[in-house]
Amino acid sequence: MMLSVMPYIKAQQDRYKIGVIDLMLLKRQKLSAIPLAKELNADGLEVDMGGLGNRPTFDNKLLIDSVRERFLQAAKDNNVEIFCLAMTGYYAQSFCGREAFEKSIEDCIRTMKLMNVKLAFLPMGVQCDMKKNPSVRNAVVSRLRWVGAMAAKAGVVVAIETSLSAKEEKKLLREIHNPAIKICFNFSNAIKEGRDLDKELRTLGKKNIAMIHATNKDSVWLQYDPEIDLYRIKKTLDRMKWKGWLVVERSRDATQPSNVRYNYGANVAYLKKIFQPE
Repeated sequence: MMLSVMPYIKAQQDRYKIGVIDLMLLKRQKLSAIPLAKELNADGLEVDMGGLGNRPTFDNKLLIDSVRERFLQAAKDNNVEIFCLAMTGYYAQSFCGREAFEKSIEDCIRTMKLMNVKLAFLPMGVQCDMKKNPSVRNAVVSRLRWVGAMAAKAGVVVAIETSLSAKEEKKLLREIHNPAIKICFNFSNAIKEGRDLDKELRTLGKKNIAMIHATNKDSVWLQYDPEIDLYRIKKTLDRMKWKGWLVVERSRDATQPSNVRYNYGANVAYLKKIFQPE
């Protein structure tokens, strides 16, 4: 009986991987985020590109050879995969309106190639919210076509996060028309708009979802959240034959939001229980 179960367990562990984010661990582009990710029993780490502000590009130390080599060695030593580089500076800065955005994208993709990271995260943020401000859409599409061309040439994928519904995101992807641009699906965005998570996932479809931020607003841990049924979501993703990274972003206990080990340890453990059953 045990022998027949083992291949299923291995398949689940290969299909679904659980990640954490250095920024949310309060360790933005810090080497110590890697052993902490291991301590939390995460499979991988989303590493931030650094602050952006009014700089021409991110405050990214990973382009320094000695710094990057230490990160790569620490990841190897701790058996933690650096699976994504995140351009979270664009949550606050305007991707669609910034005069010279190209340098920041080029630096991210260059860092990805040097670190053999195949996935980047790019949020559209407050200023490029196409739901609240439809007038920015043309600029978003035009710039994402450029990003898509850069990403495709480098053999990487850029996962964008928007406030649009799954139906609208599919329409957006058709306009961009480049498979190197996909969606980062964030549970909390759909929940905030009263959308059904399973329906949204099915509407987007397997090929359009690059990764999932399996998280909600800060209130309670995932296991206590009445708005998220992870067992049901796993069944949906199983049927879709989707595979990839499930990333813990928030879902922190509101009474102890800065207690990193307490919050992320619990959420990683719960995701592992459901998506990587032993």
